[in-house]
Amino acid sequence: MIFSSFTLLAEATAAPNFMGGPFTLLFMVPIFYVLLIRPQQKRQKELKNLITSMKTGDKVITNAGLHGIVANVKEKTFLLKVADNVKLEFDKSAVGVVESRSDVTVA
Repeated sequence: MIFSSFTLLAEATAAPNFMGGPFTLLFMVPIFYVLLIRPQQKRQKELKNLITSMKTGDKVITNAGLHGIVANVKEKTFLLKVADNVKLEFDKSAVGVVESRSDVTVA
């Protein structure tokens, strides 16, 4: 008797809400877009613009955390001067941040 009363009570409180699901989803999609998707798309667009406008003399930080000055820009890669007589070649996609822009020519 007591078991059946608890079972009926549990079934009554756990009744599915058919209207809550679609409306909740309808409100959650725009919230996720505004808070998560849109800022990420904006960041990717800004980074793409930085990479395409990168030129010799810019100070950059790679995704690996390597700091240096751009010595030469090629079609898909660039040379990064990290010390005297030390130049490393990276893909352009390895750029994380362009710290400063300058018109200084790197030898």
